[in-house]
Amino acid sequence: MMEMDLFPVLELGWLNGWILLVILYGTFGILLLVFPKPVVARLYAYDRLRWSKKQRAYHKVGKLLILVNLILIILTPLSVGSTVFVLGVILFVVGLTGFVIALFNFKNTPLNQPITKGLYSKSRHPQMFMLSVAGVGMCLAIGSWIALIILAISALFGRSRTLAEESALLEQYGDSYRDYMERVPRYLLIKTRVGENEKEQNGLRM
Repeated sequence: MMEMDLFPVLELGWLNGWILLVILYGTFGILLLVFPKPVVARLYAYDRLRWSKKQRAYHKVGKLLILVNLILIILTPLSVGSTVFVLGVILFVVGLTGFVIALFNFKNTPLNQPITKGLYSKSRHPQMFMLSVAGVGMCLAIGSWIALIILAISALFGRSRTLAEESALLEQYGDSYRDYMERVPRYLLIKTRVGENEKEQNGLRM
């Protein structure tokens, strides 16, 4: 990790981190175009109207941090030839592949059922988890500690959306989703029970 810099030099260039962003968001965009419209609508079908002021504030801060992170990736040259670049590219490919698989798991589930198969049997939020893995990969590929730190902080603020989605799914699917939450970890390895989710949700509403 000695090849990482806290604040890398920012400059416009053809060999910057934007290349990885184009691959990631280009792939996502193509899938949105080919997926049926009801499936795409379901991707964004969570109700923000019932969010508390704190949840809305956390969500906005998280989005702002993600924007800052994206700007850093765009303006920072790839650390080609370094060990962290190789590791970063590996993580990026793993994250991108997992993200695509999770999207197809999402697409192939009937609209009236909760998504519980494929990667969703390992994590309740595999899309977000795999995007985070790809994000870490990009931060390593540009050799930037500050980008990695900002990504981690944005993930903490982004939990408000995750908790809100789980509460909405509990309300929509009832006991079937409750049982699913008891069986499957939220983030691959860390299990959280329904009661813990409710406590976290109440904490954000205070």
